[in-house]
Amino acid sequence: MTILDKIVAHKRVELEFYKQALTLEVLKSVPNFSRDCLSMKQSLLASDTGIIAEFKRRSPSRGFIHEGADVKLIVEGYENNGASAISVLADKEFFGGSPVDMQIARNTVKHTPLLFKEFVIDEYQLYLAKASGADAVLLIAAVLEQEVCSRFASLAKNLGLEVLLELHTKDEIAYVNPTVDMVGINNRNLKTFEVDLKGSIELCSLVPDSYIKVAESGLNSLETVKLLRQKGFSGFLMGEYFMKEQDPAEALKQFIKSLTV
Repeated sequence: MTILDKIVAHKRVELEFYKQALTLEVLKSVPNFSRDCLSMKQSLLASDTGIIAEFKRRSPSRGFIHEGADVKLIVEGYENNGASAISVLADKEFFGGSPVDMQIARNTVKHTPLLFKEFVIDEYQLYLAKASGADAVLLIAAVLEQEVCSRFASLAKNLGLEVLLELHTKDEIAYVNPTVDMVGINNRNLKTFEVDLKGSIELCSLVPDSYIKVAESGLNSLETVKLLRQKGFSGFLMGEYFMKEQDPAEALKQFIKSLTV
């Protein structure tokens, strides 16, 4: 069983708990559910850097990166230091996050779009994302059948959420459709968790230029981001690079400063 298989299997069990604890009726009744979302797409288009700063405490490949990290303190720093958008991990078992982190981030961040970073396998999670205060949601082609992914994207749009569709292989290009706002290309193989920039660049060239292209995972240097920008990417989702530092927000500030020199 791959890491991805383990994550999805655990997610199915986890969702049964959430559905009992927080029904759709409850989710629809919270204030965040009726708020107007910010546009992550427009924020990236208007940005000089396209940096999507991520909050996460751990990862399957690295274990704990920043154990005990304070989501309020860090996302506030991300917003103040120039993040175009902020990604918040909502998975507890493998990434040390939760929907509560998204709620705290939403109560803290007022002007920066928030991405609900989760392994979405059920429509319920889209309602949870909206209720938690997200502006956009991640849909991963590798864990969804094409028809299901398209249906989820349509539902997300109906809820007012933007969609970042994550691709890993050429075969998944078929998942791209008009309900998708941004196309993410994960540099990390979700089965082996190894990074392949060359493959990502090739895949990027196959995505129509009408979509904003976001590079995800393995972005560990200024040179890598500059290279990917030259190859057609305009968004860069970076988590571990910042979160491994004692002050992630300061790390973001210095990275953006170097990027814009």
